[in-house]
Amino acid sequence: MPDLVVHDPHRNWLLLIEAVATSGPVDGKCRKELKTLFKGCKAGLVFVTAFLNREAMRSFLSQISWASEVWVADDPDHMIHFDGERFLGPYPDVAAKS
Repeated sequence: MPDLVVHDPHRNWLLLIEAVATSGPVDGKCRKELKTLFKGCKAGLVFVTAFLNREAMRSFLSQISWASEVWVADDPDHMIHFDGERFLGPYPDVAAKS
């Protein structure tokens, strides 16, 4: 299970949030496992990795899955998007990056 699950009923999205300090980033393996875990879910899945600060994020940049988001506690009003055609939203499977 992710560290935090947030439902956006307006858009019918589930934000699956992993705190890197507890379980690591949303990498290809984690993304695949979460998609399997939430396989029957009708809501769109949005994958988010949460960091305390940018310094903590730096060592994990190469592991973060494409088509996912990053949130940094030091800058709570902003998110970083990793590829994809749009910012923040569910995506179909992408090539897993492990």
